[in-house]
Amino acid sequence: MRKVAIFGAAGAIGRTIGGELERRGIPFRAVGRTKPRLVEAFGKLQQAEIVAADLADTQAATEAARGVDTVIYALGVPYTAFDLYPKLMRTTVDAAVAAGVERLVVISSVYSYGIPQTQKVAETHRRLPVSKKGQLRKEQEDIAMAAALKSMVVRLPDFYGPNADLSLANPIFRAALAGKTANWLGPVSTPHEFVFVPDAGPVIVELASRDECYGEAWNFAGVGEITTQGFAQKIYQAVGREPKLRSAGRTLLRILGWFNPLMRELPEMLYLQETPVLLDDEKLRHKLGQVHKTSYDDGIKLTLEWMRKG
Repeated sequence: MRKVAIFGAAGAIGRTIGGELERRGIPFRAVGRTKPRLVEAFGKLQQAEIVAADLADTQAATEAARGVDTVIYALGVPYTAFDLYPKLMRTTVDAAVAAGVERLVVISSVYSYGIPQTQKVAETHRRLPVSKKGQLRKEQEDIAMAAALKSMVVRLPDFYGPNADLSLANPIFRAALAGKTANWLGPVSTPHEFVFVPDAGPVIVELASRDECYGEAWNFAGVGEITTQGFAQKIYQAVGREPKLRSAGRTLLRILGWFNPLMRELPEMLYLQETPVLLDDEKLRHKLGQVHKTSYDDGIKLTLEWMRKG
């Protein structure tokens, strides 16, 4: 890769990708809507060029992609605006083609798989989304893979860590530090997995740097299975407090949804806690060899250190 553009650079995944590109000495363009956030994240990095752009605008997205050979798409949207995923993907694809970009990497989630039919879900598992959000994620992936350029999709489970406050997991840390009860969506005793955000950047950049990895989807799983209850216990123990975790089920979420648009969006995603999607990333490990995955204990310690500094 000669030069990379990160679309959605100011988010947690975008930042760790930028950090890895900086470490490798690869020039990159950090693209996002809000310039102050981009400056805060990348202003001190030598390889970074900061560009504020509305990626919903094809012309602005084209200018943001001009002169780069690879676009890494890490843009996230609020739960209440998931219908933007396919629309923004079409804009990005059109912009990348118009700007002469060669490669597109899309960071996605487990939503497109639907309810797992196997204990571990490999890339060969059929994508049969059972939620509107899963269908929109599938559409996003399909648009990228049908584009007239080399494309790949990288799927991650829930994540946590520095700058990941929009994740489902980071609020547990905030609650523990404040001595409050943490909230969770659905059952807390089913198997789950979490990725520590800084682990994702090196894997994504390595995949993006290899031409033979395009035209495919890749899973990057967490460090291991853990229940949400077990994860929360580790967090509260790390701050020296007794665990306090409250679970919200369908009935409560529907009631809250009468008053809160975000709560209205959550019931359809409860299946992820009831029938968890646990990723099989054997294909990735076979291609890249041993990849670093931070233990839950170490990741929790580092996340708490970051939060205390902030």
